[in-house]
Amino acid sequence: QTRSLLGVFEEDAAAISNYINQLFQAMHRIYDAQNELSAATHLTSKLLKEYEKQRFPLGGDDEVMTSTLQQFAKVIDELSSCHAVLSTQLADAMMFPITQFKERDLKEILTLKEVFQIASNDHDAAITRYSRLSKRKENEKIKAEVTEDVYTSRKKQHQTMMHYFCALNTLQYKKKISLLEPLLGYMQAQISFFKMGSENLTEQLEEFLTNIGTSVQNVRREMDCEVENMQQTIEDLEVASDPLYLPDPDPTKFPAHRNLTRKAGYLNARNKTGLVSSSWERQFFFTQGGNLMSQARGDVAGGLVMDIDNCSVMAVDCEDRRYCFQITSFDGKKSSILQAESKKDYEEWICTINNISKQIYLSENPEEIAARVNQSALEAVTPSPSFQQRHESMRPAIQSRPPAARTSSTGSLGSDSAALSALSLDSLVAPDTPIQFDIISPVSEDLPGQAKSSGQSGRRTNPFGESEGSKPETEDSILHQLFIVRFLGSMEVKSDESPDVVYETMRQILAARAIHNVFRMTESHLVVTCDCLKLIDPQTQVTRLRFPLPNVVLYATHQENKRLFGFVLRTSGGRVESRQTSICYIFESNNEGEKICDSVGLAKQIAFHAELDRKASEKQKEIDKVKEKQQKELNKQKQIEKDLEEQSRLIAASSRSNQSSAEGQFVVLSSSQSEDSDLGEDGKKKRESE
Repeated sequence: QTRSLLGVFEEDAAAISNYINQLFQAMHRIYDAQNELSAATHLTSKLLKEYEKQRFPLGGDDEVMTSTLQQFAKVIDELSSCHAVLSTQLADAMMFPITQFKERDLKEILTLKEVFQIASNDHDAAITRYSRLSKRKENEKIKAEVTEDVYTSRKKQHQTMMHYFCALNTLQYKKKISLLEPLLGYMQAQISFFKMGSENLTEQLEEFLTNIGTSVQNVRREMDCEVENMQQTIEDLEVASDPLYLPDPDPTKFPAHRNLTRKAGYLNARNKTGLVSSSWERQFFFTQGGNLMSQARGDVAGGLVMDIDNCSVMAVDCEDRRYCFQITSFDGKKSSILQAESKKDYEEWICTINNISKQIYLSENPEEIAARVNQSALEAVTPSPSFQQRHESMRPAIQSRPPAARTSSTGSLGSDSAALSALSLDSLVAPDTPIQFDIISPVSEDLPGQAKSSGQSGRRTNPFGESEGSKPETEDSILHQLFIVRFLGSMEVKSDESPDVVYETMRQILAARAIHNVFRMTESHLVVTCDCLKLIDPQTQVTRLRFPLPNVVLYATHQENKRLFGFVLRTSGGRVESRQTSICYIFESNNEGEKICDSVGLAKQIAFHAELDRKASEKQKEIDKVKEKQQKELNKQKQIEKDLEEQSRLIAASSRSNQSSAEGQFVVLSSSQSEDSDLGEDGKKKRESE
């Protein structure tokens, strides 16, 4: 019965321990939350006090907001003090009693239970040893030890049991105390907290809160009104901006602005990743004075791409991209290929960089000056009506030829105005002369006279110097130099005796390109040899044009822009088949105009000396041929004399012989007479002379 009743008490003690642990965790959460609330309230008050020290990018000096937040910080700081007092009261009145019951009383019950179990086990073991004592062979010493052991274990078990039972009985009262004391302390702490809060929340504070609430409502109404206005603005902008969403808008509705000296926008830049591979990266580009800058996404500031003062810009063909153009620095050492998003941006970028390269941005009104420069160029170069009509008639047959223009007979180029004023421009450039902006290859078009005189050939040159059954043209050439050039244009000229012809042709071609928006330039490899000048396609290695070197009668480079050079080619045929014509070709190189002219001059000198050597060699061959003929005649005469001497010796020997020898001579004479009869009249005379 005792052990059964003890089991009930132990089960009740275990249930009390489990419930108290759960209640302790709940109260501890209240205590932790109160501590967190106190700390958070204090931090909020601190941040509100630091508002006036903040520097918001869009916020001005709002004194009303600063004073309002300072008032709130003061009130919240007082509330924070109340929360700190509440946390202290909860720790003393709520957490301390339940912690004492959990850590002291419940642990005491567990400890007494373990001691009682040990004492019971010792008593059972002592009774077992005592029961095993033999009745026959009794050892008094062993019996006394076992008896003493039973006595001690029973006494210990009984004392432990009494203390354990007393603790179990007391636990029923401690349970009630441990439940009521924490709750009482919690309620008293809350009442004290609310009393302090009631004292701090005065009527003046309530009025302040009412005013703040009214202000918040006013701000909300203003926000709603502003949001409504912004929504209406967004709808209007969406309707007005609908055409701008197209990546390539219609140029007739949105024409390009060609007088810009500043521009910014996104472009795709080509980066070399290998010998033949490349990648494109989208970046934000903008002009800053005479510099082209770029800024990648996420960068704080832009970086310098290139100095575009005195630079050159041209449209280029890319295999996989549209609207590409290339910018080359003034020294030709650096170039960049960029891609615009639309044709409008493409033309505006090229025009803007052209304007900046002329340093128009340094003036006070750069756009007005750019417009004036473009207008002056427009007045200096006008389209030729005759050529336009001719171009319209040829358009169905030739679709790829760009519009040509006839240049004016007035104007000058830089510092050459004095020289050109003394020499009439009509004597330099033929009237009604079209300008050819593209290289007409033999595959696309065969112009009469020009193709024959230029020696155009579509043969592919082998870059490794190999050939199939025939030697290359330049295999025996002493000079073989290659330059990268871009073809600007060509036109017929009337004179080929003065470099002014080349200067005037440069001026008219550049002005015509600017007026008619011809930005595309064909890049080629110019090969200078002792026989000819050849333009080779850098991609396919096909010879586009071939200019015989003897027909190149004049060549010169620009006096200021050393990248521009040209030469005059004298050909047979033209608009008038009965006379020779002169065509001036203009190119742009990577700062190598003088080098190309020097190379052409060297080639002509080598060709001249080679021609002299060839003529001397032919003359020497004729002299050697005459000498060889005379030597053959002399050898023939010597052979005849030798035969006569041999015959005379034979005759003398035969005269000293006997009759048989005379008969033999008769036979010889007979045979000679028969030979004479066979030879005829001419043979007899020859025999007689011999």
